[in-house]
Amino acid sequence: MEIRHNDRRVAQAVATRAAVVEAARQLFLSNGYVATTIGAIAGQAGVAIQTIYNSVGNKAALLSAVVDATAAGPDTPRSATEVMRARTAAASDAGAVFAVLADWFAEVHPRSSELFSVMRQASAVDAEAAKVLRDRAERRLRNYAEAAAALRQRGALASGMSDEQAAAVIWSLGHPDTYKSLVLDFGWEPERYRDWIHAALKSALA
Repeated sequence: MEIRHNDRRVAQAVATRAAVVEAARQLFLSNGYVATTIGAIAGQAGVAIQTIYNSVGNKAALLSAVVDATAAGPDTPRSATEVMRARTAAASDAGAVFAVLADWFAEVHPRSSELFSVMRQASAVDAEAAKVLRDRAERRLRNYAEAAAALRQRGALASGMSDEQAAAVIWSLGHPDTYKSLVLDFGWEPERYRDWIHAALKSALA
């Protein structure tokens, strides 16, 4: 009985956190990060303000959680990092890793580009938002070192490039601003963007 009760409490906590993060996402996108208050998020989620601090944290923590949820997508309980680790581990050779990376960038940027635009605008005037943006960029760079190591294990990086250097290449080519410029500003079709980044990664890292 106690175990079932604890399971219900955990499930309720997870559901509450998800509702808070979704409310924050909606308000950040509609009103901007700076103009959105914790009180407004609490009202949108139907919870007390203290519940937000208990379940997620302050507004900067909410922004980071929104980015996590947006990057992972609505159909998986796993983080984006976990999703990419699983896909990379399943890749049989370097060519498959390049395809995994290109497919991921083509998948994640359309659903997260609007949020990154909000973050860029907020970071210009809010130090906490700027820190979130910087921390997320550094995290992506660290994660791409894992992809670089996977490429090396499968025979890529033959030119002598280090994992750190290869991670920087992946980070640069797959940057949200690159997607924004090519697809949203210059009008590239999504498939053209995916094919370009696949070819660019392969050319730079094979």
